[in-house]
Amino acid sequence: MDVSTFYALFSATCFTLVGLWWTVVQKHEAWLRSRAGRRDIGGIYLSFLLPALMGLFAQVGGTTNPLIWRVSFVAVALIGCWSTLRLLQRSRADGDAGTFARHRWIAVVIYAVIAVLGVVPEIVKPIGVTPLQAEATLLILLVALAHWLVWEFMTHGEPAPDPRT
Repeated sequence: MDVSTFYALFSATCFTLVGLWWTVVQKHEAWLRSRAGRRDIGGIYLSFLLPALMGLFAQVGGTTNPLIWRVSFVAVALIGCWSTLRLLQRSRADGDAGTFARHRWIAVVIYAVIAVLGVVPEIVKPIGVTPLQAEATLLILLVALAHWLVWEFMTHGEPAPDPRT
């Protein structure tokens, strides 16, 4: 498959998942009643939105202007690292860390590698792939992790009401 076709389909799929997630959230208003619930809902939202944005930037820059995708991938990956680290810290502090929440650091590592590839794309040449192909593989892993996060959230039970609200 052509890389630009992949990124077009990937972005559209991720934006569809964002919309589907908000539809699910609307049907479970109780999730929004606690700080932990809102935090987790927002984390899932970003898990689909950030890869979708990177996919769009890959389409805009592509191979004709790699600086566009490289700068945007670094910026979005840094946002992903920061937000994921905050979620990890808060879920551990609240004591509500499920299996994925305890291993959310995997997403931080993937975001960090995405950022490194944006800065130094030539490091993937020895493995015989283009930088955009390597980034695509990492984005697939992020979306797979996002699905794991959704599964855990949906099966972990409803968040307890927040006494502070």
